[in-house]
Amino acid sequence: MGNTMQDKKHSEIYTQMCSEVTQHLTEDIIPFWKSLRDDENGGYTGFVGYDLKADRKAVKGCILNSRITWFFANAYTLLKDSSLLEEAAHGFAFLRDVCWDRTNGGVYWSVNHDKTPAETLKHTYNQAFSIYALSSYYEASGDREALDMAYQLYDIIEGRMRDGSGYREAFDEAFNEIGNDKLSENGVMASRTMNTLLHVFEAYTELYRVDRDGKVAEKIKWMMDIIATKVYNPKLHRQEVFFDDSWNPIIDLHSYGHDIETAWLVDRGIEVLGDDAYGRRMAPITRDLTQQVYKTAFRGASLANECENGVVDDRRIWWVQAETVVGFLNAYEKTGRGEYLGAARDVWAFIRDHLIDRRDGYAAGREWYWWVGADGAPAAGQPIVEPWKCPYHNGRMCFEVIRRQEILSRK
Repeated sequence: MGNTMQDKKHSEIYTQMCSEVTQHLTEDIIPFWKSLRDDENGGYTGFVGYDLKADRKAVKGCILNSRITWFFANAYTLLKDSSLLEEAAHGFAFLRDVCWDRTNGGVYWSVNHDKTPAETLKHTYNQAFSIYALSSYYEASGDREALDMAYQLYDIIEGRMRDGSGYREAFDEAFNEIGNDKLSENGVMASRTMNTLLHVFEAYTELYRVDRDGKVAEKIKWMMDIIATKVYNPKLHRQEVFFDDSWNPIIDLHSYGHDIETAWLVDRGIEVLGDDAYGRRMAPITRDLTQQVYKTAFRGASLANECENGVVDDRRIWWVQAETVVGFLNAYEKTGRGEYLGAARDVWAFIRDHLIDRRDGYAAGREWYWWVGADGAPAAGQPIVEPWKCPYHNGRMCFEVIRRQEILSRK
């Protein structure tokens, strides 16, 4: 009886979260990003300030537009609203016609509002997000051109951006290696990063899910080997973040958001692969990462950002909270531990009450603050949209809550 009552309570938590998240997705996030569509020059506006004013002449990040394309493709697949597929097609056309380097191949870092290249460097991370978008758009639309482009980028990453030990990071437009300032932070310059590896893994998982090419599956396994042997630190129960050429960590940094994100993305990759051997190998790692984040970074209702050299950054960053909801839901599903479900519920409540920007002044819908303090006070002055601020993390959180609740309801 106790288990039955507990299961009922857990189901009620999921159902309530799903109802609230669905409303937020359809009434806030989707209308906001539709309002940023640029029909004159393609893609979506690249900057909205804290004052909610859109700069229609701002540089457009190609990662930003890849993520928006991915968002609308997945929103269509989930909700079956034809207007969402049309938005995804608009994003796809921009990636194909404006962001793509037709001379050297690959995707630029950014373009100007008038369709000319802004920053022409080619980053592995950037190519990966284009694969992520193109794969999802192919699933949504059936457009074979998108899948062909995804494989062109796959070949570029594997042929020009990888060595025997892992993926390199940054290149000029002709694929000569350059310094990795785009994906290096915290005062270091990294030759390899956990972040790029994770998002190549994520992109290849999506590509394999929609097309089942065995060569992609082998690279997914190869990356899990690197995560297990080079990135994961079993003594500290975390991933290392920034590395030299030989995968030696170059900073003492625990990125809580990346660890909880990695845990559920690796679990998803294993599910897509259907490989029991890798499941047995990686499950202890993903459980350990999640448990350590829960023990050290979950502060009652939200997650701290990171810990560098023993000093905790207590800001509640928007994307960290979104990934925490998904990561704790995933952990609950894998372990049955109710505290993870409760934590996911509490973090969503924190997002709902503090991170979603409730101010008047939006032309349509609304978005999230970049970050708030532990007390929920927003950081004034931080942009609402810029090259890294888009509907990827928060949109995906909504998709995952809805999809996982649908699966639970069928059991």
